[in-house]
Amino acid sequence: MIHEMQQAHIRTGVFYHPDLNELKKAVLKKFSVIRAAGGAVRNDFNEILMIFRRGKWDLPKGKLDLGETLEECALREVKEETGLKDVMLNSFLTVTYHTYHEGTKYVLKESHWFTMNVSGEQTLTPQIEEDISEIRWVGSHEINFYLPKAFPLITDIIETAKEKKLIAF
Repeated sequence: MIHEMQQAHIRTGVFYHPDLNELKKAVLKKFSVIRAAGGAVRNDFNEILMIFRRGKWDLPKGKLDLGETLEECALREVKEETGLKDVMLNSFLTVTYHTYHEGTKYVLKESHWFTMNVSGEQTLTPQIEEDISEIRWVGSHEINFYLPKAFPLITDIIETAKEKKLIAF
């Protein structure tokens, strides 16, 4: 399973087992689980905020700190990674899972996503320490240029937001 998921042409894996709890236990034995939260941030012009990190377009997110709620984490990470000051959390959007490895350790990252809004002019400052080199507001007329250059889950998150009518793209 882990070997298959690391192949470049594999985008999604589907596992079937009659007992979900048994399947979860088997999978989680192999991974360290990290919880994170982030946001699909929209401005007054109905543009979505995207960040450029490690060669891909992404949405701001980060790891949950001890004692922090997922909502607090999402707001903190959006502010830290983008320099935004006044961000309003709207609603829960979805949960995504992705895997990666650090050396010999396999990680399953569980990311909780929220919709957020900002109003007025605010200065965008990329968090260089997190390898963020660029931040852009992306409109509906441009989104199809960015998504092929984004992590696959980002497309899924934006599509979910559109389906739930939380963004109007």
